[in-house]
Amino acid sequence: MIWAIGKRLRAFRNSQNGTASLEFALSAPIILLVFASAFESGLLMLRSIMLDQAVDRTVRELRLGHYLAPTAELLKTEICSRGVILLDCQKNISIEMTRISTTTWSFPTADAACVDREEDVNPVTALQIGQQNDVMLVRICVIQDAILPAYGLAPYLELDGKGGYALISNTAYVTEPS
Repeated sequence: MIWAIGKRLRAFRNSQNGTASLEFALSAPIILLVFASAFESGLLMLRSIMLDQAVDRTVRELRLGHYLAPTAELLKTEICSRGVILLDCQKNISIEMTRISTTTWSFPTADAACVDREEDVNPVTALQIGQQNDVMLVRICVIQDAILPAYGLAPYLELDGKGGYALISNTAYVTEPS
């Protein structure tokens, strides 16, 4: 009886059945984690580039005076319509425009204000429309949700309570004379 159990244990130990399944089961989570990280970082970069491009095009139109009465809502609409891949952009965007003094060259010291989705509060930001030859600093913040907030790259990002990260775009321009 003991001899039969020992024989079966040796046969089980020497068996090659299931080795590929075991290797797959051990390596699949690592490969999926690398894939998720690559996908998340690619999407983050694509969203960041699309935001920068949308901000640049909108600020160019603003600088050239193509908007007769620019408001925060108009600028948000323009940026969000040009940033095609930005999800829920209208709800998650904040815009700050600040006139920079050319005598002191003092810049805002605080970070760009972002929408707080946990409290459902939009930050109070300044929207100063520059006069001729004013140097203007424009800061845009858009909150975007991570695809997999608990895996891959996302845990290393600064996420809000709802799994979103901030995309920030900064630009400056000089208001053209009329």
